[in-house]
Amino acid sequence: MRIRLRQVAFVAEDLAAVEADIEERLGIEACFRDPGVAGFGLHNVLYPVGDQLLEVVSPIEAGTAAGRLLDKRGGDGGYMVILQVDDLEPFRNRFAETRARVVFEAAADGVAGLHLHPADVGGAILSVDRTDDWDAWPWAGPDWRNHIRTDVVQGIQAVEIQAEEPTSMAARWSEVLGVPADGTTLPLDEGEIRFAGVSDDRGEGVSGLELAAAESSEVEISGVRITLVAQDR
Repeated sequence: MRIRLRQVAFVAEDLAAVEADIEERLGIEACFRDPGVAGFGLHNVLYPVGDQLLEVVSPIEAGTAAGRLLDKRGGDGGYMVILQVDDLEPFRNRFAETRARVVFEAAADGVAGLHLHPADVGGAILSVDRTDDWDAWPWAGPDWRNHIRTDVVQGIQAVEIQAEEPTSMAARWSEVLGVPADGTTLPLDEGEIRFAGVSDDRGEGVSGLELAAAESSEVEISGVRITLVAQDR
């Protein structure tokens, strides 16, 4: 069974400001704004990073989960990790066995996903999604591939989640997903999830991304440290 890192979401108080930061520093282009997220009191924007996606959500109403996370962590940060699998049913069964609650079932033409309660895994909202076509990603709109820009960054290699007990959180994600942990890292078929100690006063949450890039550097966007790693050519 295949499993890969397909999308990472940030949460921001000021969506337009973070959009400008992303486009200037990462050289990528917006592909879609999903009207469906209004049902959660949000607006959003998605960017292709190679054939993976970076999303930013921002509250437009009071009382949203995203707004509570902004308050809890003292500002912008990481929000959600979305994995793609080729069969959802084994994961649905595994979630029940490991007492990881499915709090929302997302569905659209050609795609479905299971969102887990963050308290049951720790560190982020985790979603496991399946598409009818492995290479497609309907959440990103009808023509997202036409917006891929790779001059600066070409893909998401890893997401980092900071935790009070990184080994324990890695073990819990491993249990829930059925992916063997290598210490504090979960290696996937494509990409990996890394767990690190809390290094600031913001508590647990998505704290970093590693992107394949033309040149190495490090930036901070939406409260997330982004490490660009130059690829051999």
